Amino acid sequence: MDLLTAGARDLQIALEPAHLAAFRIYYEELVSWNEKFNLTAITDYKGAQVRHFLDSVTCLLALETQRRLTSQSLIDVGTGAGFPGIPLKVLRPGIKLTLVEATRKKTHFLEHLVQRLGLSNVTVLHARAETLGQDPAHRERYDWVMARAVAEMTILAEYLLPLARIGGRVLAQKGEDAAAEVQLAEAAIVYLGGRVQQLVPVEMRGLVERRYLVVLDKKAATPEKYPRRPGMPSKRPLEKS
Repeated sequence: MDLLTAGARDLQIALEPAHLAAFRIYYEELVSWNEKFNLTAITDYKGAQVRHFLDSVTCLLALETQRRLTSQSLIDVGTGAGFPGIPLKVLRPGIKLTLVEATRKKTHFLEHLVQRLGLSNVTVLHARAETLGQDPAHRERYDWVMARAVAEMTILAEYLLPLARIGGRVLAQKGEDAAAEVQLAEAAIVYLGGRVQQLVPVEMRGLVERRYLVVLDKKAATPEKYPRRPGMPSKRPLEKS
């Protein structure tokens, strides 16, 4: 996986032989399962290295600004085929990872992959973010709440902020329109108990467009009525001024 290795090196993230072996297994399982189930549209070798694995690894640029991840709890919402959660777990096995996915066939894949890779302290949940956000077992329980390409920021804030503990953070992977999305969502973010901390620009080898890591601080408790019932955040995005 030369492209993945070189791309990570550009970001000053070291990949060890054990990491690369795990990513090879991950790729093989992804391609195999994708023949039966539609897990992802990107299965070519180069595309998977860049748009799945390397893109996930870039999250460390925001997750480890102060210190290396150890025993922190991360929840990856709408993880799909495991991105970015599982690549991060491969690199930082000490984290406590929860993967949330609403499509059953994808959770079956995730359960298989976790076992295949020998990962411990990983929970796979077949659920929606709106439901978990109102569940006392998950509401305001996580150090980091993450999502990649799930929804626009106003909607995403309602999915993610209720799951972050006060003092925790939200990380959203976004494309070139990140700044505009954040500006439109900022009032809703504040209302839901958050604050925009930073937008981290990311340039990746093999990818022309710029990516951003949007980081939110959880400063106050989210009002009890949020998140609303499943489907409502996307149907009627929250507007607060």
